[in-house]
Amino acid sequence: MREKMERKKILKIVLMLLILTLLGLLPFHLSGYWVRLFIHIFMYAILAESTNMLMGFAGYVPFGNVVFFGMGAYITAILMGKGIPFFAGILIGAAICFLFTLAIGHPILKMKGHYFAIATMGVSEAMKQIVTNLDITGGGSGLSLVPLSLPSVRDVYLFFYFLMFLILAITVLVTYFISKGRLGYALRAIKANEEGAKSIGINTPFFKMIAWALSAFFTGLTGGVFAYWMTYIDSPGVFDIVIAVKFIIMILVGGAGTVFGPLLGAFFIEFISELVWSKFLIFHLTILGSIIVLVIIFMPKGFIWFYQKRFTLVALLENVREGKV
Repeated sequence: MREKMERKKILKIVLMLLILTLLGLLPFHLSGYWVRLFIHIFMYAILAESTNMLMGFAGYVPFGNVVFFGMGAYITAILMGKGIPFFAGILIGAAICFLFTLAIGHPILKMKGHYFAIATMGVSEAMKQIVTNLDITGGGSGLSLVPLSLPSVRDVYLFFYFLMFLILAITVLVTYFISKGRLGYALRAIKANEEGAKSIGINTPFFKMIAWALSAFFTGLTGGVFAYWMTYIDSPGVFDIVIAVKFIIMILVGGAGTVFGPLLGAFFIEFISELVWSKFLIFHLTILGSIIVLVIIFMPKGFIWFYQKRFTLVALLENVREGKV
């Protein structure tokens, strides 16, 4: 049994290394269109994975998490306009998002369910209005950034491809350590029964705050990279609630509370969306919505749950056939 588990572990590591190698080599053999699509996929995968830290593990659905995406984008753009280097700008923006969460988290995280979701949406809309009416943010006109100076457009695409890929890898790694550590166990206890978790001594406000702050950090970091990639941002574009709804759907489709579920959800939704859009220009949203509904009906807990259930059933049938059950 132990040898079988060790073999499975080795196979998982080999598979991960193969996937990383494939994704590392892929952009050198794809057209600019596909490289750009993969950058979008990586971006949404980061947003889904970071939101999963709170939503998937603790059961708190932050519909307004897009506020950190917008904040990261604007802070990076403003700092770069003041002469701050790009990498310093995105890190400062992400750090401010982290601290902002600590500042507002205590009263908002006291709410539960749809009250918490609505409160986060309120924060996002309030920030959107503030940004729209400030001179430093360009008001309703938005902000433009100096484009990345590289020899060709393809080099620019490769830069953002590998940068998004690196941030995604770090986000997945952090989520993995959360899932295996004290924070992950505490968040799962909160999701199962928050009052019960309190009764056994778990500091629920602290753990929820840390999970949301980490989520905000990576979301803000991604917003900063997005701003530099697009070279122009405005408040309706980066504080769009549709972005938040999209990566929440990705979490649900892939499997909330798992490490790789949000990644699968992001790849599936973005690829299907692009395929449907290219074939059915007028009715693409209707068809995409129907596909998502069907996936959720037949796989209510996401792809990861379906995979685990399927292989559990296969193993059970094999044991029955061999007379072990």
